[in-house]
Amino acid sequence: VQPNNYSTFYDDQRQNWSIMFESEKAAMDFSKQVCIAKCNSSPGLDSVLYQDLLLGEGQAVEAGDSLEVAYTGWLFQNNGLGQVFDSNDSKDKLLRLKLGSGKVIKGWEEGMMGMKKGGRRYLIIPPAWAYGAQGVAGRVPPDSTLVFEVEVRRVKLAKECSGSDGLSVSSRDSPAPSPVPISDGFSAD
Repeated sequence: VQPNNYSTFYDDQRQNWSIMFESEKAAMDFSKQVCIAKCNSSPGLDSVLYQDLLLGEGQAVEAGDSLEVAYTGWLFQNNGLGQVFDSNDSKDKLLRLKLGSGKVIKGWEEGMMGMKKGGRRYLIIPPAWAYGAQGVAGRVPPDSTLVFEVEVRRVKLAKECSGSDGLSVSSRDSPAPSPVPISDGFSAD
């Protein structure tokens, strides 16, 4: 996806194609459908599939960086989007997370690497990278593939977080990753 409502891609013969859309929304909707088509055409999803919707600006995030994120999560059902099972899009509070800390599902840790502030990405996460065979009672059935649209609203790079400048990472972010993601949401709060 490129600025100004353009998408470029290549086909299986390595022929380059470019499409101009009427609006940014139309370009994003097309990109979401491409991601779903990629998922449906792969024999077995064994890693996170992602598609950038908006690239954002600044430095790409990596492990150790702290983010504030708006998101919506759907169950992947009948080869497409099922019901929404979680979202903070209409809430005032953004999700805070530190990449690489193990506080969110593995699919988020992997799928958000390289995003930039203002960036939006579509993630399709297989069960092994999400809640696995246990699911989340009342919200996510066992062995569910999940779809998320995530937007990075704020970034604090790890190198800005260390030192005595008062910008240290909050104390609830433990240095050791927890082995099991928190199942009642995506963050400690």
